[in-house]
Amino acid sequence: MITKFNICRKVLLACAFVLLANCMQAQSRYQWKTGSSDGYSYRYVSNDPTQSRFYTLKNGLTVILSKNTKQPRIQTYIATKAGSKTDPKEHTGLAHYLEHMLFKGTDRYGSSDWHKEEPLLGQIYALYEKYNHSRDTAERRAIYKQIDLVSGEASKFAIPNEYDKLMSNMGAKGSNAFTSFEQTVYVEDIPNNVIDKYLSVQAERFRNPVLRLFHTELESVYEEKNINLDKDDRKVMEAMFEAIFPNNNYGKQTVLGSVEHLKNPSLKAIQQYYETYYVPNNMAIIMSGDFDPKAVIKRIDQAFGYMVSKPVPEYIFEKEQPIIHPISRTVTGPSAEYLTMGFRFPGASSPDAQMLNLVADMLSNRAAGLMDINLVKSQKLLSVAAYPQLLKDYSILTIEGSPVEGQTLEEVKKLLLGEIYKLQHGDFSEDLITSIVNNEKKSEMRKLGNSPSVAYDLLSNFTSELDWAKELDYTHLLSKITKEDIIHFANKYLSDSNYVVIYKRQGIDTGVVKVFKPAITPVTVNRLAESTFFKQISAIAEQPIRPHWIDFNQDLSKFKLLDLDVLAVHNQENELFNLTYQFDIGQWDNKLLDLAIGYLEFLGTKEKSSEKFSREFYKLASDFHASSGNEESMISISGLNSNFDVSVDLLHDLLHHCVADEVAFKSYIERVKKMRANDKEDKGAIMEGLKAYAQYGAKSPFNFTLTDRELDMLKAEDLVTVLHNLADVKPRILYYGPQSVNELMKNLKPLKNGSSAYYKMAKGEKFEEKPTVENKVLFAHYPMKQTEIFWVRTAGLFDRQLMPTVAFYNGYFGGGIGSIVFQTLRESKALAYSTYAYYKQPQKKENHEIVEAYIGTQSDKFKDAVSGMNELLTDLPESKIGVESVRENLLKSLASERITGAGILLSYLEAQRRGLLADPRRAIFEAIPKLTYNDLKAFHVNKISHKPFTYCIIGDEKDLKDSNLSSFGDIKKVSLSEIFGY
Repeated sequence: MITKFNICRKVLLACAFVLLANCMQAQSRYQWKTGSSDGYSYRYVSNDPTQSRFYTLKNGLTVILSKNTKQPRIQTYIATKAGSKTDPKEHTGLAHYLEHMLFKGTDRYGSSDWHKEEPLLGQIYALYEKYNHSRDTAERRAIYKQIDLVSGEASKFAIPNEYDKLMSNMGAKGSNAFTSFEQTVYVEDIPNNVIDKYLSVQAERFRNPVLRLFHTELESVYEEKNINLDKDDRKVMEAMFEAIFPNNNYGKQTVLGSVEHLKNPSLKAIQQYYETYYVPNNMAIIMSGDFDPKAVIKRIDQAFGYMVSKPVPEYIFEKEQPIIHPISRTVTGPSAEYLTMGFRFPGASSPDAQMLNLVADMLSNRAAGLMDINLVKSQKLLSVAAYPQLLKDYSILTIEGSPVEGQTLEEVKKLLLGEIYKLQHGDFSEDLITSIVNNEKKSEMRKLGNSPSVAYDLLSNFTSELDWAKELDYTHLLSKITKEDIIHFANKYLSDSNYVVIYKRQGIDTGVVKVFKPAITPVTVNRLAESTFFKQISAIAEQPIRPHWIDFNQDLSKFKLLDLDVLAVHNQENELFNLTYQFDIGQWDNKLLDLAIGYLEFLGTKEKSSEKFSREFYKLASDFHASSGNEESMISISGLNSNFDVSVDLLHDLLHHCVADEVAFKSYIERVKKMRANDKEDKGAIMEGLKAYAQYGAKSPFNFTLTDRELDMLKAEDLVTVLHNLADVKPRILYYGPQSVNELMKNLKPLKNGSSAYYKMAKGEKFEEKPTVENKVLFAHYPMKQTEIFWVRTAGLFDRQLMPTVAFYNGYFGGGIGSIVFQTLRESKALAYSTYAYYKQPQKKENHEIVEAYIGTQSDKFKDAVSGMNELLTDLPESKIGVESVRENLLKSLASERITGAGILLSYLEAQRRGLLADPRRAIFEAIPKLTYNDLKAFHVNKISHKPFTYCIIGDEKDLKDSNLSSFGDIKKVSLSEIFGY
């Protein structure tokens, strides 16, 4: 270590990381510089691998551009530094409301006749203000009836989802937005030949947003709020922030807002919020992808130069007082119990926030942190996590722990505090710091070629007001941290008394108050309408992108390593590698396989403990992963090519020489039982079980597992034998990395030891999807505010000829916010926050195709929601604009898509399983221009309309007692033991 830093640390250890940053800054290879091109000055950081340029336009708009030519697409974010923290205290949830409304259009698009629509919207605006101020129940009901009536008239001139159609026509993917504490962000992923169209639409979007179709969107926000009232983890986080930030709006307000405020919206307040915070000096445009920054900055300036800068109110808050005694809260809900602890730290831009990232990894990095080794590896806890939540004003170190069977949450807390004590007293190896630095370097390598990752980091840099040079220098700074620095930091910020603890306990939350729906008349959809602006954008010229398909004979190498098939793709970008052994055996062949692979995590050899294996893998920056599917299993190792040989040898050693550990085995079986019990308390797992029941019947791959009695009869040697046998099964080898074929053939050793014959595992159970011959209902009770319904139907065997039609149909019917399903059930009828439908083709040619549809809704909307979906499944509405929009999106998305790296291997294997000899995207691309609505209609009639379905329903039985479920088909109430098989 350099002498200068030693002097600094000795002078004032209390400021260890601050001084480290200051001392190292002069030597950092990442320094801020200024540049200029074509009249635009910008800032950049020397040696920045992302090549990011930071512009500030004359009106104050921040523009951050990062060039990456890996594929002809661009990840974009448009962000404003405003979120729930800046919501007015009497209108919480307002920033989130506004996020939704910025998809509704302006006076130039989203309307077929603005002059007729505008006065009606003015009436609605005034009615909402009257509704907001009224406290008389009868009066409010009468006002809302007027709102509904006038909204119906106004909707006749609205064009729902025209924004989505505009973006879809460009070939955009991932159109979305999100609101957090101090940011609202609008997300698009576009082809690089539509930059002019994109900027024209976005500039118009933020010029004069119109709050149309508000009452149906309001209902969607209600649904989103109710969904989150069913999420125990969301309630835990809200309780944590409320307790740890009593003076800051982080804790005083939630992103979705209070139920009371949601029921009393104010369009006036929303408009005022927009005018206050959506100003150029408070916003940024972030783009990462294949483009010329010199040309793009001019276009952005031309498009957004109309925006006018204005002062933004500073958020002022009372400083939080130190926590001197533990603060506890309890959250109750049906999911499994766990405990969450939070320690308050300074904000994201402080040097200590960077140190916080390191300390979190010291505690838990999912591999070799103190808690990973001492609590999970030793099976004292079911799971742990430690991670920072970095915000502008303050940050939190969040620590979570899940109990093993019979353990109390107080015992979980004691164990977590015990590991913090070790951190404070230096009871850890300095090698762990080195290991974390190595893994951080690997993580940075992975992110560099990924435009979405780079763009997101730049986004966080803007909204949290960080220093990009320091962010780039993070790994270098970490490498200078010593054990003494960490000990001091832990003692400065962590103690056994300055935390908040949230106990997530099982039970019924009687305090939940859901948002009830007002009476809403479905609004007009206007599928045939399009604005003049839409036509103008469509007319903007764009240079076609030439598609690139995978050539299965040229883009990957196929060769033999002795008698083993090897598939390889050369990594020419960096030194990362991924090596996978793939076996044609799975759970169906041996029920013990998944259990054995899980047990491997806790095993070592005679010479090396399980803990030592974990530390060595992590120090090498190597990730070891094993899994078993129904018919295939895989073991993989990934990391740095410089550590390839030693990483592979380490993996081979573990697989071949692992020995039974009776103590670990006993704890492991109890662990498995606890995880199985937790699954029975997870509504997502329950629904997956219902869907499997619908496809396969009472005996399905989902419940093909050992009973509790069979688990109790197992021996440790049974599982170790399975592992040793697996290592001797003949695999297929998949490799993505920087080694050439010749190098790989020289360096790679077969997994099987010796010259003995390969182990052949007998083929086991075979599951086949059962035909859906009649309507029926599978119901599972779960205490929740929402009700979730999946329609499931087994169709014919895989048909490769249908692939283009299926891709077109899914985009048109139910695959996005511009789809028929979404427009009808959410936008028009306000029956759900989330709804979709699709026709799913299997991964193997021997399997059947499946029709699935979904809606999550309130129990009081249940009948309307089911009827609404059934109407669409029966009759496919026609939208010529929708058809052309999906066509354009598919063609442009396919043309600009580049499957590279390990994705080539996965695409080749998927094609093989389906019996395809070439990249199927070419056939889809060539067929799309010829398909029409009539083709989609014929497909719908042949595969879906008037066909029987199984209704998989999960919800609170008492809330559905009047829903007449039997009208949909014969009802079977499926027990948890029937669903899970134990």
